[in-house]
Formats: sequence, structure tokens, C-alpha cells
Amino acid sequence: MAEILILYYSRNGSTATMANQIARGVEQVEGMSARIRTVPDVSAVCAATEDSIPEQGAPYASLDDMKECAGLAMGSPTHFGNMAAPLKHFLDSTTSLWFNGGLSGKPAGVFTSTGSIHGGQEATLLSMMLPLMHHGMLIIGIPSSQPALMETETGGTPYGPSHLSQRGNPPHSEHEKVLCRAFGKRLATAALALNETDLG
Repeated sequence: MAEILILYYSRNGSTATMANQIARGVEQVEGMSARIRTVPDVSAVCAATEDSIPEQGAPYASLDDMKECAGLAMGSPTHFGNMAAPLKHFLDSTTSLWFNGGLSGKPAGVFTSTGSIHGGQEATLLSMMLPLMHHGMLIIGIPSSQPALMETETGGTPYGPSHLSQRGNPPHSEHEKVLCRAFGKRLATAALALNETDLG
């Protein structure tokens, strides 16, 4: 069974909740399953390292997870209109995959959570797309034909799912959850269609 890697960093749980909703969408597609992975925190002052197994939540990602996936959904909270440092740190370790084209031709998409309505959601989503494009991945978004995208009053963008977590970290809205699942299903469907196609 082919797998979609759902790779994320989450500080307070909002992005992790989105990852689980995306996984539900992936698994609506016959022949596809979700592999959920996270990345450890990084330190700005020393070379401290995390244990190799997290105390809770998803396992830490490895380059093998990236290499083995049929597609990738990548998520991060919004930090000043950009992805969080731990996710960028992990991406910076993927040079070997870039050299051998290990991700080229695979579909990928991005998702984010932010604490304010103008917190830079779309800038963050675009920032996460750039390294994926350098890897030769095919970017998947959410089309306007998805009704929840046109109806949402919380998160949701054409660039990928988003969640607005302001005012005490409220639960994800129904529209946000629907968009996460629709995105996961669309990504898995694209991966299934591309699985036998060599795009070089």
C-alpha cells in the first residue's frame, strides 16, 4: 500500500490536529495510507538533542520516510509569515534526496495554523512550497470547486488548509476540518494517479 507522509511541527497541538484530519482524508482513497511524522525542537543556544523517540505524539521523521513516501503533506505553525525553525532545520538535512531526485515527481502540499487572522498564513504556506519545488515535487492546493473553501469564515486557503487559533486556541471549525480531509483525499488521489508515471 502506498503512503502519504504527513510531516509537521506543532508547538501547541493545532497543527498536529490538522495532520490527523488530513490523514483521515488520505485514508478515504483505496490503496493509500497515511504515515504521520513530526520533527524535534531545535535549540538556539547549544547543540542539545532530543531523545530519538518522542515522549508523546508521532515519531520523528527520517530521510527514509521522505524517500519511501508516494506524496507529502507538510505542516507548520506560522512564525512571522514563515515556517517554524524545526521544520526548516529538517528540510535542510534533505540535500541527499535533492542530489538523487528522491522526491522528484511526487505530489506535495502544505498546511498551517496561526494565532491571528492576519498572521501570515498564506506567506507561510508559500514559504513551505519553495523547498518542495526545488525537490521537483508537484504542488497540490485546494480548488475553488471545494465548497468549504468558499464558505469558511475561519481558516482555509487555495494554497492549502489553515487554522485560525486566536482567542484561547479554539477548536478547529467544521470548515477547517472538511478542508483538511478534502486536501488529504486530493493529495492521495494525485499520488495514486502519478504512482506509475515517471515525470523525471
